[in-house]
Amino acid sequence: MATKQADLVNKPSSLQVEPAASPPESSPFRKIVVVASIAAGVQFGWALQLSLLTPYVQLLGIPHTWAAFIWLCGPISGMVVQPIVGYHSDRCTSRFGRRRPFIAAGALAVAIAVFLIGYAADMGHMFGDSPEKKTRPRAIAIFVVGFWILDVANNMLQGPCRALLADLSAGDHRKMRTANSFFSFFMAVGNVLGYAAGSFSKLYHMFPFTKTKACDVYCANLKSCFFLSIALLLVLATAALTYVKEKALEKKTGGNEGENGSVGEGSGGFQCFGQMFGAFRELKRPMWILLLVTCLNWIAWFPFLLFDTDWMGREVYGGTVGEGKAYDKGVRAGALGLMINSVVLGVVSLGLEVLARGVGGVKRLWGIVNFILAICLAMTVLITKLAKHSRQFAPGSTDPLPPSTGIKAGALTLFAVLGIPLAITYSIPFALASIFSSTSGAGQGLSLGVLNLAIVIPQMFVSVVSGPWDQAFGGGNLPAFVVGAISAATSGILSIVLLPSPPPDLAKTMSTAGGFH
Repeated sequence: MATKQADLVNKPSSLQVEPAASPPESSPFRKIVVVASIAAGVQFGWALQLSLLTPYVQLLGIPHTWAAFIWLCGPISGMVVQPIVGYHSDRCTSRFGRRRPFIAAGALAVAIAVFLIGYAADMGHMFGDSPEKKTRPRAIAIFVVGFWILDVANNMLQGPCRALLADLSAGDHRKMRTANSFFSFFMAVGNVLGYAAGSFSKLYHMFPFTKTKACDVYCANLKSCFFLSIALLLVLATAALTYVKEKALEKKTGGNEGENGSVGEGSGGFQCFGQMFGAFRELKRPMWILLLVTCLNWIAWFPFLLFDTDWMGREVYGGTVGEGKAYDKGVRAGALGLMINSVVLGVVSLGLEVLARGVGGVKRLWGIVNFILAICLAMTVLITKLAKHSRQFAPGSTDPLPPSTGIKAGALTLFAVLGIPLAITYSIPFALASIFSSTSGAGQGLSLGVLNLAIVIPQMFVSVVSGPWDQAFGGGNLPAFVVGAISAATSGILSIVLLPSPPPDLAKTMSTAGGFH
């Protein structure tokens, strides 16, 4: 009994994948590519969320002040759902395997959520909403339910997909690096496809039935984009689940708590949270500084990620939600900007090692790109003022004409430049967390779980305060962007001055560290 208790005490973190009873065999690269391709379907949907849903909720009647509250789902589900799903998928004894049941359930939940979001206006109208009224409470309720299901489902998909890639790699570090590269590549593909679809104004012609009395052209385009998204995800997920087989995890019997969590699951499902929060007592100074820099970095990023297309429609194009065509044109231009941003992100990600050597190390690189982020966020004020000063109207119309070519080019250039710091944000913090946890003897899975808190808590903070903050200073997006610029500059200073320099073999660690969503 004492031996068994000692084994339990010394078990690896529940956030880490526990090994099966026997060492798995390494799988061919083609299976790894098929599983990694699911990232394209998942990221297609995320891209649509980021580019189209903030304007859409305002079309349904949710004020700009409160629109950010809906986005609380993302950080909450990322903080709660991923650890729970990861914990149970490590211990799942289904005959279909450990990961595949969760991937299948996540894909099905995405399909249900997309239907609720796309048809929220129609269903609200069916239940009594008037399309002529600015606020449609029934449609809003249906949308919110669908949106939360979508975020939970996306988080259900990501963890098991990455874990399945690790299983297929079977401890082969070269295959693990390749699997992560493929996953990141397909994320970029999904981003480009999603933002491209969001920027196309006549996509609804592919599905003419999407335009209804309660659903205008913007809403019909949103439906059409989600139809393509769910079709892509279901095809990729079905291909992976059909082609890639898993060996069922053997059930263990005897004792109060079996290995791999097969017994006593009811009380163990939340052990990961106790271990994750308990890890804060063991953190060394480098990890605390990393958490602080990461926290400030995401306070800077999240306002722009929430309101980038809304900023294009409202401030750059001068449109008003639900009135005229200027706002819709601006949102589509913002989606185009995000597509360009994704292309730059993908290209820069391939050259991080060269960039780090060129500027004298990764912490200096992170500091420099944080200053670039701060400058870009501050430039939104200048672009907004220039757009407002040069705004023109057609005779007899209250709907403004599109901004000049120079202003549009400036806004799109800003989106492109922001792809540089975003590539660093998606890689270096995770690599540093892996290095600092290794040098201190802590578990990498647990350290990355703690790092995730430094990402999702700022997102929750921004979701709660950005809307009222913007409203208090005139109702636009600029106040939150200015706060983000200050936060980014502070993050850059702390990165260069306080963050310890990692060992010289960072490049290898960066290639194995996973990115954030």
